[in-house]
Amino acid sequence: MSAFPASDRPVLLLYVGGTIGMVETPHGLAPGPDFTRRLHQTLATLPPSSHASLPDFVVRESPHPIDSSGATPADWQRLGREIAAALPEHAGVVVLHGTDTLAWSASSLAFQLQGLDRPVVVTGAMRPLDADGSDARDNIELALRFAAQPLLQEVGVAFGGRLLRGVRSRKVGAQEAFTTPHYPLLGERVGDDAVLFASRTLVSQQRGAPRFELADYAGGLAHGSVARIALWPGIQAWQLDAWLRDDRVKGALLEVWGGGNAPDDPALLGVLAQASGEGKLLAAVSQCPTGGVTLGRYAAGRGLADADVLSGDTMTPEAAYTKLVHLLALPLDDAERRRRFLTPLVGER
Repeated sequence: MSAFPASDRPVLLLYVGGTIGMVETPHGLAPGPDFTRRLHQTLATLPPSSHASLPDFVVRESPHPIDSSGATPADWQRLGREIAAALPEHAGVVVLHGTDTLAWSASSLAFQLQGLDRPVVVTGAMRPLDADGSDARDNIELALRFAAQPLLQEVGVAFGGRLLRGVRSRKVGAQEAFTTPHYPLLGERVGDDAVLFASRTLVSQQRGAPRFELADYAGGLAHGSVARIALWPGIQAWQLDAWLRDDRVKGALLEVWGGGNAPDDPALLGVLAQASGEGKLLAAVSQCPTGGVTLGRYAAGRGLADADVLSGDTMTPEAAYTKLVHLLALPLDDAERRRRFLTPLVGER
C-alpha cells in the first residue's frame, strides 16, 4: 500500500454518524455540531497517562452523518472507497458508526478491503459522547489503540473492552452489545493495555498483497436486489415465489431452521430450484443464534441442497448477506460466484 512504514503516520478517525455523535434535541437524539471539539474534550477526561499514550490521530467528519438504521449498500461502497483512498497516509483507520447496522458495515468493509496490511477498526456507542455514563470514550480509546497495532491486518470491531473480527460480529443486546458467536476474540483490554491475540488474526492465516475489490454497489444492489427471507411455519410456495420471481432480485439469503432444515414441500422447493436455475445466488444460514447449517444432514434439509442453495455454514446473517451483495456486484460467472461464496475470503466461515 505504501513504500514507507505505516507506524510513523497518524490514525485516521472517521466519524460517519450514529448515537455516538448525537445530542438531545426537542425532537429526540439527532446529530450534533462540533463533533471534533467534543471528541477531544471527552478524550481529555482520560487519566493523564492514558491520554498521553494515545496514538497520534486526525479526525475527519462526514458532512452528512447518517443514522445507521438508514444505511444502504451504496453507503458501504462510499465508506469502503473513502477508507481505501485514505489508508496509504495513515497507520490505520477508526470508523465511528451507529450500532444498529455496525456489524453489517464491518462485514461489507471486510469483503471490499481484502488483503489489508493495517487495521480498520469500527466502533460506536450505546449512549452519546456527552451523556453521563456513556461508553463512547472507552470504546474510542480502545479502537484507537488497536488501530495503531500493525499486526492487526483486517477489519475489527472494538466495543465494550473487546476486539472482535468484524465479519464475525453481531449486535445482540443493549448491555453486552456485540458478540462473536463462532470465533474467539481478536483482543481485549487488560488493565490499561489493548492486548492483541495475533495468532487469531488474519495475519497468521491469510496473507498476500492488498487485493481490494471496490465493486459498484450503487446500482441495483442498493435497492433490494438481495432479499433476506426468514422461514416461518406454514410458509407457502406462492409467498416465496413473490420474492424470487421478481427480475430485480438477483440473490437471496434464506434463514432456515436448526442445522439446515426447511419444509418438505415440493412446490416450495421447486421455487428455489427454479430461481437457482435462473442464475440467482441463494444461500442459507440458521435462525439459531449459535450453530451453523449443513444442508442435507437431515432429510428435511435435503431439498435445499437439491435446489442448489449454498450452505452459509457458521456465517452470521450479516456476513452472508454482505458477501452475496459483494459477489453479485463483481463481474463473475455463476460458477465462480458460487465457488467464492463457499470459500473463506476474510475469515468469515
